[in-house]
Amino acid sequence: MPGAEPGAKAAPVEAEAGDPGAPVVAVRPRRRVLRTVGLIAVAAVIGLVGGTAVGYGVQAEREPTALPPLNQPGLAYPAKPLPEGQKAKLPASEDLRTKAEGDLRKLLLPKPAGAKKSEFADADGWMHLSTFASRFNKPGNALDDQLEMGVRRIAVTSWATGEYKETEIRLVQYRAGDGLGAQDFVEGQQAYMPDEDFAESEGTELKGSANGRYYVFPVRKKAGYLDLYEARAYFYRGDIAVEIFIVDTKKIAVKDIRSLAERQLGRL
Repeated sequence: MPGAEPGAKAAPVEAEAGDPGAPVVAVRPRRRVLRTVGLIAVAAVIGLVGGTAVGYGVQAEREPTALPPLNQPGLAYPAKPLPEGQKAKLPASEDLRTKAEGDLRKLLLPKPAGAKKSEFADADGWMHLSTFASRFNKPGNALDDQLEMGVRRIAVTSWATGEYKETEIRLVQYRAGDGLGAQDFVEGQQAYMPDEDFAESEGTELKGSANGRYYVFPVRKKAGYLDLYEARAYFYRGDIAVEIFIVDTKKIAVKDIRSLAERQLGRL
């Protein structure tokens, strides 16, 4: 037979009527074995159900056992009991919602000492949605996507240091709703960072953030132009997405973009 192991014995087959050449196998003992196994299985099920029922009955008659006290009762917030009807509130410095509802520009990192005004800086720290969308390769698609995600407002700051080094930080805030605008936007930007025209890598995890990452791009060389170096960071907290850009004609150290991202994250 195809697929049979060498030396294997064929299982006996019960005789069928009209097949005089077929081997005759005693059927009665086999049925008795099956009947015995069935009885054992039924007994096991009855025993399991009966034992479970008895266990529940015994437990129901017992007094409830008190849970042990917390190992660290001091972790409760607030530390002291509040008057009846009063709810605990986080201080404004720790409440992201309170900070995010104020002037979003105040959450941006301040310009470093000695920094100059960037040539492309926005006058009042706010970026119009049309301007924001124009920074993408397909502005129309970007505008539609932002509206669909519920973009609310965009705060921006930028500065220049050295001869050609430019830095820009954007806080993109989204409306509260069923969607996760800030997360969706950040993950969308991170998705194309490994591409050849961008960082060509997965970047490095930004500690302290949900899924933030920072990237240092390979140098871009073009005949007749200065070398171009770039670094970026993308992360979010709550309903605020953060973009950080650094460009220069000299190599950008990893610690520069990491430090900038960590300090901006700390303000949110």
